[in-house]
Amino acid sequence: MTLTLGIRLWLSWRHIRYVGGHRATVPADFAMRIPLAAHQKAADYTIARCRAGLVTTLVDSGLLLALTLGGGIAWLHELWSARLDGIAYGLAMIFSLLLISALIDLPFSLYRQFVIEARYGFNRMTLALFCVDLAKQALLGLAIGLPVIATVLWLMQVMGADWWFWVWLFWAGFNLLLLFIYPTWIAPLFNKFTPMAEGETRSRIEALLDRCGFRSSGLFVMDGSKRSSHGNAYFTGFGNNKRIVFFDTLLERLTPGEIEAVLAHELGHFRKKHIVQRIVFMFAGSLAFLWLLGQLIDSSWFYAGLGVPAQNTALALILFFLVVPVFTFPLSPLLSQLSRRHEFEADAWAAEHAAAADLIRALVKLYEDNAATLTPDPLYSAFYDSHPPAAQRIARLQALT
Repeated sequence: MTLTLGIRLWLSWRHIRYVGGHRATVPADFAMRIPLAAHQKAADYTIARCRAGLVTTLVDSGLLLALTLGGGIAWLHELWSARLDGIAYGLAMIFSLLLISALIDLPFSLYRQFVIEARYGFNRMTLALFCVDLAKQALLGLAIGLPVIATVLWLMQVMGADWWFWVWLFWAGFNLLLLFIYPTWIAPLFNKFTPMAEGETRSRIEALLDRCGFRSSGLFVMDGSKRSSHGNAYFTGFGNNKRIVFFDTLLERLTPGEIEAVLAHELGHFRKKHIVQRIVFMFAGSLAFLWLLGQLIDSSWFYAGLGVPAQNTALALILFFLVVPVFTFPLSPLLSQLSRRHEFEADAWAAEHAAAADLIRALVKLYEDNAATLTPDPLYSAFYDSHPPAAQRIARLQALT
């Protein structure tokens, strides 16, 4: 844990210094496209977020130590084991920890939204809407989380030594169901989705979809502007329930040709089967981790080494998923590299089915509007960035024009 924490803090420190060191000058490839003031705003915004992330990292690490070696989980076990048993005990333990984590993260969420985002002109959320969102998330978490976690705990108790396989089957099925129902049942709880109006933009998009043989259940505009001025577009759903969603802020900023190019990029992810690959990778990873937990669940050293004197399925599940991120952190560059490769492939596909010049203009506008830094620290970017650095991405697209 100490090594992982040290690397994460060092990477953030490098990123802050690197971005700050390149704040004074717009990179040559963007000098004619992005004003110096916008570049400096992006640098300041990036540094502010990174500094806030440093504090969050330290607090999260302190919480992990307090819960494990500090005796927090042991205390909760004594509290709930004296009152409950079986699945009820497991649910009480897990939701107690989720509540503690949420309460600790709350002030940081408020700071990010109402200080950092507001300072740089991105926040459009009111405190009332923030509270409403929080209440909806909590109720949704209970409505979905309670039966899902209860089922997992039940399977762990009754399916014998191979419980991990049955839990994986249930988990995979649940995630596929969630992908299917999310667009029509969950997303509308938080945002309003309206069919895209007739006009040049819709006509160009429909023509692109026809050329590519892509079918969706509709083109929708999301009222993202009620929370933030950031813009985006994405696919959501699974199978015949796929939707194409544009933030209203994106449509306000880009031309019809640029919007078509952005969608072509998203279609590239679909046509290159990136989404399927990511789902398969997620399922394979979850199977491997559940198998590993199956090997550790009866090992007394696993519990004792993390400061927990008791031994049961709920505690095993809690401890495993608390410490897994610490040990999987070194894999971050590999996962980020795979994601960046997918982005390059989607860009290349988009350049074949729309105008590469339109995609370049759209990306430059999005970099400026979202205050995305043009000069990330290369090592930090290798660990954390799912998208290629702006200079690399634009250079590849220019070669395709």
